[in-house]
Amino acid sequence: MTTLEIAGRPVGEGHPCYIIAEAGVNHNGSLELAKRLVDVAAEAGADAVKFQKRTVSDILIAEALLRPYTVATSLGATYGEHREKLELSEDDYDALAEHARAREITLLASGWDLRSVDFLDRLGIPAFKIASADCTNLPLVEYIARKGKPVLLSTGMSDMAEVEEAVATVRRHNDRLVLFQCTSTYPCDNDQINLRVIPTYRERFRCVVGYSGHERGLAPTEAAVALGASVVERHFTLDRTMIGPDHAASLEPAGLQRLIRNIRNVEKALGSPEKRIMPAERGVRERLAKSIVARSDIPAGAVITADMLTVKGPGTGLKPGVMPLLVGVVAESPIRGDTLVPQEALRWRRS
Repeated sequence: MTTLEIAGRPVGEGHPCYIIAEAGVNHNGSLELAKRLVDVAAEAGADAVKFQKRTVSDILIAEALLRPYTVATSLGATYGEHREKLELSEDDYDALAEHARAREITLLASGWDLRSVDFLDRLGIPAFKIASADCTNLPLVEYIARKGKPVLLSTGMSDMAEVEEAVATVRRHNDRLVLFQCTSTYPCDNDQINLRVIPTYRERFRCVVGYSGHERGLAPTEAAVALGASVVERHFTLDRTMIGPDHAASLEPAGLQRLIRNIRNVEKALGSPEKRIMPAERGVRERLAKSIVARSDIPAGAVITADMLTVKGPGTGLKPGVMPLLVGVVAESPIRGDTLVPQEALRWRRS
């Protein structure tokens, strides 16, 4: 399936790129900050704003939860405390969903565990995102696919064989799939992005293909659209200097606005695969293109020879490519030198 719908919005080939503003955990556990991120995404023109929902104790072993976590972006003394600080409550999500409806932007979220997936389903999200970390977590992939909603699957940290397994798992239950090329480094260097995977995915899997980017700047995401990505996802934040794991690899509001503007301009520039003269080119063509011109006066009755003809502008006369057809033709009317050879000359008799 190369097209699908998310909350009534057609997504895929022949439709404008579906742009997901990834708020992720950049709310730092604050509902008010999360609402402000929804506002930024809506004002920038994104189609959806996406968050992340975890049941922290369900996705990490006790040892990992208790591990000291003292990096500069930490929000807690242990990794478990850090992750808990980055969670919104179910009541917060209810309020966030209402706020997104008021701002007329689709709310999405990635569910990292079964309980989170069930909650998001009850919340009414129209599609499920599967993070790259869970591309090989086939039990979770299958659980989400069984929900029957569009599945947005990121493929960072996976090889092609693992991607094929994940795609097959989804398709046993659900044919509404968006497959994202992604490299899971934060930020991601340009030489690690591999945008050429996008057409590979389109050819191999015949599904809607997207790009989830973590690069610095905007150009790779814009190039992904040119290469055929029908969905793009980029992290954004209110302030890249905030404490937290993803702020530094995120766009600030002005950057998100520029990205969406540039994507829409890229789409306009992609245009149609049909090569044709554009209406705005016609006047330029008339001025700058070339036509067949009489090099000197050609009297009526003369047999036209190659040395009687030349090529000059404007481009409103006979195209230079038909010049051989005029050689040997008898001029039925005189042609003044340095003027266009008339169109009817192609119908004059040959000597």
